[in-house]
Amino acid sequence: MTDVAKNQAAKARAELAATLDAIEDRLNVPKRAQELGSKAVAAYEKNPLPWIIGGVAVAVIAAGLVAWAIFSDDDD
Repeated sequence: MTDVAKNQAAKARAELAATLDAIEDRLNVPKRAQELGSKAVAAYEKNPLPWIIGGVAVAVIAAGLVAWAIFSDDDD
């Protein structure tokens, strides 16, 4: 085997290893969840008002659904 072929094979192996590492990194769910959590915390610390409004909206919707389920007229 010539030096050129050996160098090409080594380069191809290195590229394949880099590609597989990148794929593994993207499919690492715990790592992605941790990054998302860190971004959410940073966004909350930067401006908590939208998060508070969102939380209140979710609570109001949940309370409305519970009230609707309790007080709806179910004549089945």
